[in-house]
Parts: sequence; C-alpha cells; structure tokens
Amino acid sequence: MFTGIISDIGKILAIDESKELELTIGCNYDIDRISIGASIAHDGICLTVIEKGLSNLQRWYKVNVSNETKNCTKIKERNSGWDLGSPINLERSLKVGDELGGHIVTGHVDGVAKITKIEDIGESTRICFLGPTELAQFIAKKGSIALNGTSLTINSTSGPEFEVNLIPHTKKNTTWDSVNRGDFINIEIDPLARYVARLNELRI
Repeated sequence: MFTGIISDIGKILAIDESKELELTIGCNYDIDRISIGASIAHDGICLTVIEKGLSNLQRWYKVNVSNETKNCTKIKERNSGWDLGSPINLERSLKVGDELGGHIVTGHVDGVAKITKIEDIGESTRICFLGPTELAQFIAKKGSIALNGTSLTINSTSGPEFEVNLIPHTKKNTTWDSVNRGDFINIEIDPLARYVARLNELRI
C-alpha cells in the first residue's frame, strides 16, 4: 500500500528484455534499508525488488515487469514510455506508523490518461487529461486520483476529461515538471470510488 506522496525520483539505468522485462533503477534510497522482495511504486506501478547494489557510488536495484503490467500502463508508449535515462516517481510502501499524507494507493494501475493541455496559472500549473471512458464514473470533482503515482485532487470533470492543479512543491519533487502535452500518464482511481460504485451496482 502507498500514499501517493513521492519520496524520490529514480532513473532507469539498464533495460534487459532477454526474458521478461527487467529494469535497473538508480535511486537515492539507503540500499541497506531496502529488502529483497520489498515493494516500491514506480510512476504508480507496484514492482518488487529482486536485486540491489552499489556501483561507483550509484545506488541501484532491479525489478521485473510482467507483460500484463506493460499492457495496462504507459511503459510501452512511444512518446512518454520508459527508456534508458527516464526519470521515474518513486515511493516506498507504507509502514505502520507512517503518515498517510495523500490517499490510499494500491500500486495497481487502472489505465492510461493522455495530457491534452498544460497551462501555467501564477506559480501553479493546470493540467487537463483525457482518461479511459470506462473509468469516468470513478472520477469526481474534489476526489482523489493517483497520476504517475502522485496523489492529486481533481479540480473538474467532463465525461472522460478531468483537470488537476500542481503546486510548485509537487512539480519540484516529482517528474511533473518535465511532462508535455500528448504524454501518457498512469492512472489509478481512488479505491473508495471503486467500492462505492460496486455497492451501487449491487443495489440495482
């Protein structure tokens, strides 16, 4: 489980597709405190650490990515997918006693949204998205949503379209400062919205 509060910006150091997709991620985390088998969210995707190390002062760890994960996330997208050197939002899994600063995030991406507009308003930035039509019922004004692993509040919605606002702190401490119009973004809806929708289905 995660909170959507990004704690590091990682970097893809190596990609091995000889078997299943294996990624080597550079990070600033204390490697000694990362256990083999630990869960870390990568742009909102929960992946398991299978190896770790320190090379030339660079801290790194490896993860495997399944075909199912590739198919339902932005990993394979051409213009904003993961490649060598790509920066990635990282968050370690929530521990008992940690502050729940964002909202509950599972690390199971529901789909991909496309950035349709970016507009600076003062020091903040408004970003408009076109999300999957089938997820529109779960996206509500003032509700929470995880975009590339970042817990954000929805400003407005119109069908599958929705908007969020980024404050300077968020842009500075995540990869959001480098996104562009047309980029694809991993989206995970608020689990509470999913359960409410399911309850409504059962009532009918």
